[in-house]
Amino acid sequence: MYPEPRVTEFVSKNFIPVRLHVKTHPEAMGRFGADWTPTVMLLDSNGQERHRIEGFLPADDFLAQLELGLGHLYFKTGRFAEAEKQFRGVVDKLPNTTSAAEAQYWAGVSKYKGGDASALPATAAAFKQRYADTDWAKKASIWG
Repeated sequence: MYPEPRVTEFVSKNFIPVRLHVKTHPEAMGRFGADWTPTVMLLDSNGQERHRIEGFLPADDFLAQLELGLGHLYFKTGRFAEAEKQFRGVVDKLPNTTSAAEAQYWAGVSKYKGGDASALPATAAAFKQRYADTDWAKKASIWG
């Protein structure tokens, strides 16, 4: 498990962790197309991959990726309010990570998919205040 207590707590609370070593389980690595280690995959209850993290990340960035992945799990199962809350949590709690801009984007999309038509223009406006120089801001710019 990850040596950072916040990461360990988040994983224990939200996932059923399974650890496979590439040398002793090459069939699993092939099945999931894991080309590099470490590879962390978040799977839904049907074994469908919903988010992937490849390579080492410092604790805050890794935690942000895990939280982002949980948001994607919620989103893909139509749980848009939970997805929005999860994505906004990344922006609020880990705003300086590389995942925060992506989380801001998906928070807006989740709110829109949940029935709020004003979410996309509001998200585009939010990108003018924060993360303006990211690819995610460019993707949201059409909404403004």
